[in-house]
Amino acid sequence: MVAAVINIFALLLLFISFLKSNKKTKGALKIALFKGLGLAPQLISLVALIGIVFAFLPPELIKEFLGGNFSLIQVGGAALFGAVMMIPSLIALPLAGSLIDAGASYTPVAAFITTLTMVGFVTIPVELKELGKKITIYRNGLALIFALVIAFMIGVFI
Repeated sequence: MVAAVINIFALLLLFISFLKSNKKTKGALKIALFKGLGLAPQLISLVALIGIVFAFLPPELIKEFLGGNFSLIQVGGAALFGAVMMIPSLIALPLAGSLIDAGASYTPVAAFITTLTMVGFVTIPVELKELGKKITIYRNGLALIFALVIAFMIGVFI
């Protein structure tokens, strides 16, 4: 239902954009199409990789490492894995759902997702160059702290 509302809203805005400037809207759609086609191989390979991992990792193993009794090691490992990975949210969110379906606890999965989207160890070289050392350290440090706070809050409330 939410996806339908979002898509209808997007189509409405697209229609309004066509009314304002037909030429600019067609140009923007053309750019979006080529960007999407450029991302397609990466997205398909990530989906395939996740499928292969889930095919060889039994749910019992996932439950053993990420489920069961709450452990700081679970949350720390999931947070570190999320901070180091560079997976688009489009792929990470269904992955999180699959982990929960396989028996993972909410807190480590939340730590994985929040650090994945908020902390950027992979992007540190670019951040250092563009933002400087001080801002990069503050941003990533605070993002890590807040990501863990969010993960623990999700674990408490769910």
